[in-house]
Amino acid sequence: MIPISRRAAAVAPFLAMDVMVAAATKARAGEDVVRMEVGQPSAPAPRAVIAAAQRALEGGRVPYTEALGLPALRERIAQDYRERHGVAVPPERVVVTTGSSAGFILAFLSLFDAGARVGVPQPGYPAYHNILSALDLVPVPMRLSAADRYAPTAALLQATHAAHALSGVLVMSPANPSGTVIGEAALAELCAAARALGLPFVSDEIYHGLGYGVPTTTALRFDSDAIVINSFSKYHCMTGWRVGWMVVPDALVRPIERLAQHLYISAPYLSQVGALAAFDATEELDAVRDGYARNRAILLDAFPGIGLGRTHPVDGAFYLYADVANLTNDASAFCRRMLDEAGVAATPGLDFDREAGHHHVRFSFAGSEAECREAVRRLRTWLA
Repeated sequence: MIPISRRAAAVAPFLAMDVMVAAATKARAGEDVVRMEVGQPSAPAPRAVIAAAQRALEGGRVPYTEALGLPALRERIAQDYRERHGVAVPPERVVVTTGSSAGFILAFLSLFDAGARVGVPQPGYPAYHNILSALDLVPVPMRLSAADRYAPTAALLQATHAAHALSGVLVMSPANPSGTVIGEAALAELCAAARALGLPFVSDEIYHGLGYGVPTTTALRFDSDAIVINSFSKYHCMTGWRVGWMVVPDALVRPIERLAQHLYISAPYLSQVGALAAFDATEELDAVRDGYARNRAILLDAFPGIGLGRTHPVDGAFYLYADVANLTNDASAFCRRMLDEAGVAATPGLDFDREAGHHHVRFSFAGSEAECREAVRRLRTWLA
């Protein structure tokens, strides 16, 4: 009998990926499915990214890089913080990672010992909970509320720490599954509260660049020692390239470098070359973001009329997190029927909230405008 570790057995499935498999199976069988289940851009990587990777590939050699990443890419990321946020980030504090996923693993391993309790927002990205659990760390849910626009606050952090004696805190803005942005004043207060409590502050900023009339502000503006995790997957349309980055305090650079050397050696060379070119594709990428804005408007206009009008604030990213308690108390069954009967794939809220997710569904509007309009048409007919 093959043993299965306690850690592996404790990790819950990623329901969005399970729905993706079910939707893809239907599509391969010739069924027409509107895909709103997975948070990835439908647009390809920018032309400059593809061209840069092709040139590098034609060079014939695809090598390892330094574990911390190509120096030119680290410098360009630091430059972006100066230009976009007015924050001085030394390139030496930038770590290029194999997507944001590796960034979380490196952050948690370098900051916390087994048994440490880490505050995470709920609802929130499911990988936080499962990566922490797999590393023998304890995720502590910070329950978000309508009164605070479903964004974490300093008061919530203080209360959670008083109840559970946290070792650190992680927040995300814009958020997944909701797209809600933490306002600048609230983010400053959160950073100050974490500092006062002596807690490392991890800020997931992978949806930066995707805001709709609301600024997406880096935590580094308010805490130079914040651990920031970002990625080229979302705004830069490079999900499958698996390249992201971290900005970390000086004291963590060498420990993270040692971990990266052994865990994955380096992020893929071709992806790093492409990522460097992505900074020259702002016009193309902003046009993609404008398409998301149009899709967002379509759904926000139509959903109230078909029973899906109760959503968290959609300030950024490309998701609507809808309360479907008026339609079902079993979001998983609801999503299965929606896929089978309406041909629309979306993710049940249990991925993001183990307590209240049974009556929520996340819809991604990262597809085309035509797909969003077709989804509305199908859902209106199905829910009539």
